Amino acid sequence: MSDSDGKKTLGLRGGGPRSGQVKQSFSHGRTKNVVVETKRKRVVVPKPGAGKGSGGGAHLGDPSKRPAGISDAEMERRLKALQAAKANEAEDAKQRAEEEKRREEDRQRRREEIEAKEREEREREEAARLKAEEEERQRREAEEAKKRAAAAPAAKEKATAAAAPAAAADAEAPRGGGKPTPRKTDRERDTRDDRPTRNKARDDSRRSGKLTVNQALTGGEGGRQRSMAAMKRKQERMRQKAMGGVESREKVVREVQVPETIVVQELANRMAERSADVVKSLMQMGMMVTQNQSIDVDTAELIVEEFGHKIVRVSDADVEQVIDAIDDKAEDLESRPPVITIMGHVDHGKTSLLDAIRHAKVVAGEAGGITQHIGAYQVKTDGGALLTFLDTPGHAAFTSMRARGAQVTDIVVLVVAADDAVMPQTVEAIHHAKAAGVPMIVAINKCDKPDANPDKVRTDLLQHEVIVEKMSGDVLDVEVSAVTGQGLDELLENIALQAELLDLKANPKRAAQGAVIEAQLDVGRGPVATVLVQNGTLRQGDIFVVGEQWGKVRALVNDQGERVSEAGPSVPVEVLGLNGTPEAGDVLNVVETEAQAREIAEYREKAAKEKRAAAGAATTLEQLMANAKQNENVKELPILVKADVQGSAEAIVQAMEKIGNEEVRVRVLHAGVGAITETDIGLAEASGAPVMGFNVRANAPARNAANQKGVEIRYYSVIYDLVDDVKAAASGLLSAEIRETFIGYAEIKEVFKVSNVGKVAGCLVTEGVARRSAGVRLLRDNVVIHEGTLKTLKRFKDEVAEVQSGQECGMAFENYDDIRPGDVIEIFERQEVERTLD
Repeated sequence: MSDSDGKKTLGLRGGGPRSGQVKQSFSHGRTKNVVVETKRKRVVVPKPGAGKGSGGGAHLGDPSKRPAGISDAEMERRLKALQAAKANEAEDAKQRAEEEKRREEDRQRRREEIEAKEREEREREEAARLKAEEEERQRREAEEAKKRAAAAPAAKEKATAAAAPAAAADAEAPRGGGKPTPRKTDRERDTRDDRPTRNKARDDSRRSGKLTVNQALTGGEGGRQRSMAAMKRKQERMRQKAMGGVESREKVVREVQVPETIVVQELANRMAERSADVVKSLMQMGMMVTQNQSIDVDTAELIVEEFGHKIVRVSDADVEQVIDAIDDKAEDLESRPPVITIMGHVDHGKTSLLDAIRHAKVVAGEAGGITQHIGAYQVKTDGGALLTFLDTPGHAAFTSMRARGAQVTDIVVLVVAADDAVMPQTVEAIHHAKAAGVPMIVAINKCDKPDANPDKVRTDLLQHEVIVEKMSGDVLDVEVSAVTGQGLDELLENIALQAELLDLKANPKRAAQGAVIEAQLDVGRGPVATVLVQNGTLRQGDIFVVGEQWGKVRALVNDQGERVSEAGPSVPVEVLGLNGTPEAGDVLNVVETEAQAREIAEYREKAAKEKRAAAGAATTLEQLMANAKQNENVKELPILVKADVQGSAEAIVQAMEKIGNEEVRVRVLHAGVGAITETDIGLAEASGAPVMGFNVRANAPARNAANQKGVEIRYYSVIYDLVDDVKAAASGLLSAEIRETFIGYAEIKEVFKVSNVGKVAGCLVTEGVARRSAGVRLLRDNVVIHEGTLKTLKRFKDEVAEVQSGQECGMAFENYDDIRPGDVIEIFERQEVERTLD
C-alpha cells in the first residue's frame, strides 16, 4: 500500500488505517486541513469445508489467503471458540424467552388478582349501598307511620264534619244511575304527588357515582362521621319511638366498697358511672379535683349516695380477704409427695448425701464446696414414690434460711458426721425441727471412714433430747455413706414409712398457694422465684401476689431445667413473670384479677414502709435524746451489700448485725439483689461506704463511677471471706487498748525553788527506774493527787534521760507546783495494743 507520493505507509497486514484530510472551519473565516486516519476492521471469513479434514486435522482452506502468523491449530481453536459463542448466544436467547414468558404469566396472574379484589370491593360497596338504602327506607316508613298516627284525630274530625255532604252525595248517586267515584283525602293526594319526586331523588342518588362504605354509613354528609354503634343506637331509638315511646331503664343500685381513701376514677368504676359525671358532682360540692386524685371516705359516701348507690366501708386490710384460707372438702384432698429438708452442720455431707440420692453432682457447682443457697429437687425412688428434697446451707450465717426450710417441710433428715459427732449448727437444726413440730430422721454420715463412731453420735444426741431407736427411742436413725452408697435404700424406706404415717394430702383443684424458697434477679429473665407449691395447682398464666410483689406466671421451670405448664402440691418450680424480687420466705397466692393482685401488693408495700419508718424513728423527744446519747460513743462501719439471691443477702445482713460490740458496729446501708449499679455507687460515695458484691459484679457505668469517685468494690463468692473482711475492717475502728507498766517509784526528800523553772523536787529513786519520757503520778498518803508528765529530770545539774534505783535526782512537773516532802512519785509507761472483734 502506498500514498499519493508513492511512499509506502506503515500498516497491519490484512487491513491497516486509511488516511485522508478533513477541512476544519473556525471563526473569522479561518480554516485548517487535518489529516485523519480510519482503521479498517479485519473480517475473518472461514473457507468452505473448514471443519473437514483427515488424519485428525481440519482442512483450513488456502494458507495463502489466511492472515500471516496464524497456524492451523490456532485457526481451529478460533473457529471452535466462535461456534461455542454462537451456541451460548442461542442458549441465552432461549433462556431470555423463557424468562419473558414467566414474567408475562406473573403479570397476567397479578392482573387477575387485582381484578378479583376490585370485583370484591365493588360487591362490598354495592352491599353497603343497598343496606343504607334499606335503612333509609325503613326510617322513612317509620316517619310516615308517626305522621299518620299524629294526623289520625284530625282526619277523624274532618270525616265527621263531611259526613252530611257525603251522605247526600251517596243518596244522589243511585238516582243518577252512575257508578260512585271514591274521593281522596288531601294528605293522600300530597303523598301521591310527592312520590315521583322521591323516586327521582333516589334514582339521582344511584347515578351519582361510586358509593363508599363511609358515605353509606354517614349518609353522604360531610363533617363528623358516625360509627356503626351510633347508627345502631339511632335505629333502636327510632324503632322504639315509632312503637309508642322510649322505655325507661331501671336504675341499678350497687353496693360500692370504699376504703379510707380512693381515687376518683376507681370510685366511678365501682359505681359503673362516668368519671366525668363524678368529677362534675365533686366540683358542684366545691372540690376542684381530677379523676386521678384521691378523696376520703366521707366525701366518697356523699358521691355514692348522690348517684343512688349504697356504700360499704372497708379498711385497707380488707383487700387481703380475697386470699383468705379456703376450707378444703375431704373428697377433694389427694395424696401429695412429702417435703424433706436436709439439715446439719457445715461439711457433714448434706449435699453429698443428696447427690448420692439424686445421682447428680451439685457440690461441684458451689463455691468452696459449700452450699450458699437453698436448693429444691424432686427424686423418684426405686419404688416409684416421689420425694421433694430441700437442701439448706449449714453455716451459722444461714440460720434464718434453715428456719424457713423447716417451716415448709414435712420431714427433717438430720445429717451428722460419724467422725465429728454433734456440732453447734447440728443443735440449731434440732431446735428448728422441734419448733416446726415435724418428725426427724437421723442420718449418721461418713460411716465409711476408719475413725467413724456412730455410737458416739447417738450418745451426744441424748444430751439434746433426741433419742434414736437403737437407744430405745422413737427417732429413726440410719448409718449411711454418701461415698459408698451404704444405707441409702434404708434411708429412703424410712422416709417413705414416715410419710405414710403422716398421711399427707392436699387439694390440687384450688387456687395455688406456695412458699418462696429462694428469689433472685436473673439477667435476661428478670426476677425469678423458686417456689414450693404447698396447695392447689400453679399454672402458666395465673395471676398471683407474693409478699410486696405481684405478677402473672410467664413460665414455669422444674428442677431439671425443663419448662412445664403446671405444678401441683409439693412440686418445686422456678416462677418467671414477677414485677420485682420477693423476699425469701414470702407466701405466694393466686388471685383472680390483676387489679386485686396490684391492690394487695400496694397495700403490703405501704404497710411495710410504715413499719420500717416506725421502727427507725423516735416517737418522743425523750426517746430521740436517749438514742442520740446511746449512739454517741458508738463508731459505725457503713457497708452496702449486693447479692445474687435474696436469701444470701438476708443471711449476710444478719451476719453483719452480729459483728461489733458496745464501741463499734456495722451498719448495712442497703442490701439488694442483682448487679452493682451506678445508683449503688452514688449511695456508697455519699456515705463513705465500700460495696460488697456476693456472686455479682458491677456493670460498666458503675465501674467507671467507682473509679472516678474512689468507691471501693469488693467481690466475694464465699460468705466466710466477706464476714472475716468486714470483721477486720470493724476492728480497725476500735480504739487501741492502753496498757500501763509501772517502772519505778521515787520519794520526795526536799522541795527547792528555782528561777525560771518553779518548784523542783529533790527525789530518791527507791524502786525501778525514772525516765524522762514516762508518765508520772503524785501520791500523797497513797492517794493520787496529780497525773501528768515530767518537765525536767536532772542528775546534779545535767539533764538525763533516766535515773537508776538508789540514785538521787531532781524532778519538776509540767504545769503543777503543789509538791511536798514525803510525797511519792509513781513512774509508769503506756503501751497501745490493737484490739480485734471476737
